[in-house]
Amino acid sequence: MRILGIDPGLNATGYGILEEGDGDFRVVEAGVLRSDGKRSMAERLLEISQELDNIIGQFEPDVVAVEELYSHYGHPKTAIIMGHARGVVFLKAAEIGVPIYPYSSTRIKKSLTGNGRASKRQMQLMITTSLGLAEVPEPPDVADALAVALCHGRSVQSSEAIEV
Repeated sequence: MRILGIDPGLNATGYGILEEGDGDFRVVEAGVLRSDGKRSMAERLLEISQELDNIIGQFEPDVVAVEELYSHYGHPKTAIIMGHARGVVFLKAAEIGVPIYPYSSTRIKKSLTGNGRASKRQMQLMITTSLGLAEVPEPPDVADALAVALCHGRSVQSSEAIEV
């Protein structure tokens, strides 16, 4: 099984591709898609879309796992902007007929650290250890995307994955 994990954002969309073999997961590819902040919203979403096309075409994931929206009362605009990028991810998965699985940030954190309120640094360190990486994934968007993918992989192993 090849899992594409996505941490959606307009400025930076983290992605991580994991492959399962014998119950273990290995990183195939990971990185960040960046859009040009000087361009319009539509142009930036198109940039993300085109980059996702490249990644999906090259790595042919079996599933897409994506972080759910989180909205803090003090920053509702952030959730709306993130929702635009997340919508592009859903569209790309639908275009190729790949199932998509959303996970809340607390579930992702709990599945990796046992603590649904783990810090970004704790998550980065746990991803590094869990996937046997030589160094901590940077920027944090990459670690977040790998965490989403690993959360999905473990959910499938324990039969807890729920497709939308």
